[in-house]
Amino acid sequence: MAFVNRTEELAALERWWASTDPRPAVVWGRRRVGKTALLHRFAAGRRSVFHTGAGRAASGELAQLSRQVVDGVPGRFRDLLARPYSDWDDALDDLAATAEHEPLLVVLDEFPEIVATSPDLPGVLRAFLDRAAGRTKLRLLLCGSAVRHMTALQEQRAPLYGRFDLSLSLHPFRPNEAALMLPGLTPADRAFVYGLVGGVPLYLSWWDQDAGITDNLLRLACRPGASLLTEGQLVLATEVEHGEHPAAVLHAIASGRTQYNEIKDYIRAEPARTLDRLIELRLVERIMPVTDTPRSRRRVYRIADNFLAFYLGILSRFRPEIDRGLGEALLPVLLKSLDDHFGAPWEESFREHLRRLAVAGSLGPDIVAVGPYWGTGGRDEIDAVVLAGRDRHPVLAGEAKWTRSVDGRRLAAGLQEKIRALGPHLPTEDHLDADGTGPQDGDGRRATERPGPIRLAICAREEIRNPPTGALTVTAADIFSPP
Repeated sequence: MAFVNRTEELAALERWWASTDPRPAVVWGRRRVGKTALLHRFAAGRRSVFHTGAGRAASGELAQLSRQVVDGVPGRFRDLLARPYSDWDDALDDLAATAEHEPLLVVLDEFPEIVATSPDLPGVLRAFLDRAAGRTKLRLLLCGSAVRHMTALQEQRAPLYGRFDLSLSLHPFRPNEAALMLPGLTPADRAFVYGLVGGVPLYLSWWDQDAGITDNLLRLACRPGASLLTEGQLVLATEVEHGEHPAAVLHAIASGRTQYNEIKDYIRAEPARTLDRLIELRLVERIMPVTDTPRSRRRVYRIADNFLAFYLGILSRFRPEIDRGLGEALLPVLLKSLDDHFGAPWEESFREHLRRLAVAGSLGPDIVAVGPYWGTGGRDEIDAVVLAGRDRHPVLAGEAKWTRSVDGRRLAAGLQEKIRALGPHLPTEDHLDADGTGPQDGDGRRATERPGPIRLAICAREEIRNPPTGALTVTAADIFSPP
């Protein structure tokens, strides 16, 4: 798998490496997100030792680390094959001595697996850092996929609290970043693949860019033991370490039970703790109308990970028949189901594109939020509303359609009606006076200063026909343009 992107993460690691006397770094993120690939890329050309925890007994972990040191730092006086490390103090002291004059990177990957059989290791590390400060050029980096464990290392009561100079969390690629892994596809096909598997680098690498959609789905999803079938089970089995009924909560949301009480009724238990863990992993997102305050009760939950939404919402329904060998026969039905499924991931890709434009300054000054909007009872739903200023007034409202082409003026007419539902204090062009200000109050004075008209944004996969004057038009070619 080719290494792409991660420029910001590599820059952060370089700054950490270049500092005079850096304390350890910690890197974490869910499985398959590319942590190990990032660290190998960073380590290229540097003296380095990689050790991956596997839940071995402490003696086994230390023996394996000893072998890695022999490979990574050859020509040392101590024969670690004949006399491996006896304990973690021995290992850390020897590595510190090895780095007395020249920097040495030591990566302890899957750190929670090491701690599982050496629970005193965080305390041992703390004592080592205190006695070795300023006396070695050892660069320690702890890495892991157990997100809760890795964040707990940094909490106030943890032995290593306050002893990390870099804390780096890796997330799946954004749409434009995912495009770097799909250079052989058209933008519309990139949108299809991203809507199916999301931004996890490994999943994107599984897509054969020289084959068509049907051939890829047959190979990846519609045969017994296919990669996406197996991965769906693995995610459900391994990603959530805490909380009750994680799979049931995910199934509830995927089946349309998006409110807290609906999820609670479905699993017949309190889902709060599990929801918090799933949100922490970015598998689930808690959303509310972007115009609401944080205390709003109009919260709903959605599956935030595109692959998991596809697996739970569509693929798992067909799994029994795929396992019986009917995958090729039912593939046309699966394909027809995807058009409805792709609406939600396409809308989020559109919002992510607007966030990118906001950061670049293309949507105007003082942008503070981008998100969906809906009124009471779910009416007047708008796919994206952009807010600006301390008063959080809307400056843009947009609709995204998972269709090849849309009529911009027709879509804009419906969007204008929904914008009016945002409130009478939010003018569209026909609400403003000739001088661009709002209405006068009863004494003939201007009422409080009004924001300008709300700009429209129209989004479709390939084409916007008859775009309204001044509207922002967005297609897959914009969203999936590599950075």
